[in-house]
Amino acid sequence: MVKIEYPDHPFKIKGEINKEVIWDDVRRKWVRLTPEEWVRQNFIQYLIKKHNYPSALMAVEKEILLEDIKKRCDIVIYQSQKPWMIVECKEMNVALDEIVLRQVLTYNMSLPVPYLAITNGVYAHIFKREDGALSALQTMPLW
Repeated sequence: MVKIEYPDHPFKIKGEINKEVIWDDVRRKWVRLTPEEWVRQNFIQYLIKKHNYPSALMAVEKEILLEDIKKRCDIVIYQSQKPWMIVECKEMNVALDEIVLRQVLTYNMSLPVPYLAITNGVYAHIFKREDGALSALQTMPLW
């Protein structure tokens, strides 16, 4: 398990009718500021500023198909033009349990990647998939 220490970032937040929105630097648009979105935006900055992951190789809310059902991965990171990591974000009060792990593993069936991460904004569990086995990592994979 990794304890998340977020970098400072000047988030742009504004009020709209009955809601707050936050500027998503990756998608380049305003999105509704929910507790999960707050975690997602902070984790994106953590990946960019603490681990040097390039924002140009990130997809946010990436749509995938699971059989005939459309789903969205919170964050997909690409390397050499191939999906490299899937990150599933949950709001801070959600436990990172087997249910969350199964969700990201299900996404991995449609979008195979060597690295998986689940986070609730406080902690992250990072996993490496290799030869059909899943192993927990103590740090984020190097870019």
